[in-house]
Amino acid sequence: MATRYYVAIPDPAKARAAGEFAFRSQGAEGMAQELQEALRTNALFERWRASQDDPDEVDPALGLTDPGATVEGRQDDLHIDLIVVTSIAGTVFKQRLRWLAGSAWELRDVSSA
Repeated sequence: MATRYYVAIPDPAKARAAGEFAFRSQGAEGMAQELQEALRTNALFERWRASQDDPDEVDPALGLTDPGATVEGRQDDLHIDLIVVTSIAGTVFKQRLRWLAGSAWELRDVSSA
């Protein structure tokens, strides 16, 4: 079952400075594309896993993907709103956001899609 997540990125510059795997895009559409790619493929997971001390010990469940995931981005003044629809479990979804934005994001609402 798919879930709809409403995510805010109040300070996009902080999100882009969140570390090695952080967003690179400047605008809402670019960030939406990066997150969508992180949910649809395991490329971000594999980059993160390769950086771990013992990659073989990483829980493979963190690499789950949803080829049908969609992310819509909207610029609202200085912050960015993302609307995400995915069947990936909430814990894995939140981990992907932490890799991309560190703690510079807020989960505003969740509903079934």
